[in-house]
Amino acid sequence: MAIATLALSAVAFVGILTREDYTDRAIIPTQGDRPTKGFGSTVGEDGKPVKMGDRTTPVAAARLAISHIEGDEAQIKQCVRVPLHQAEYDAYVDLAYNIGAFNFCTGGRAGGTSGIVRRLNAGDYVGACNAILDWKFAAGFDCSTPGNKRCAGVWTDRQRVHKQCMEAQQ
Repeated sequence: MAIATLALSAVAFVGILTREDYTDRAIIPTQGDRPTKGFGSTVGEDGKPVKMGDRTTPVAAARLAISHIEGDEAQIKQCVRVPLHQAEYDAYVDLAYNIGAFNFCTGGRAGGTSGIVRRLNAGDYVGACNAILDWKFAAGFDCSTPGNKRCAGVWTDRQRVHKQCMEAQQ
């Protein structure tokens, strides 16, 4: 499907909120990470970075998540120029919600292109799915390290998104 016609599915939205584990106060999810609140938001309702002590409500957090996702979708639609299946699109928006749409599109380098987007736009859909697994770091730590207790959830999540993406290729 043309990417311009896609929107995050309701199932994927609920999945993001469920996995992000709502918290009414700012926390630091991984040692060395930035504070988050609500459903993993690093930016508050006022548009400013979350700081320790900030609080939210479930309704405000859900609204913020919707706004965040809409922004991510707009950026993804700018950098991805090939058709996607709904499941692929959901997987990529889910990943962008976690790593940031800027990082998803650019690989974290202004003017750059991430491995995922480079492969997608070249028509290498399987390679793009595999590049999801390159996003295995949190606060500078390799979360794929066997037995790690610092950020094992990040690696588990990347494997889940990778699997969803690969299933869309069949």
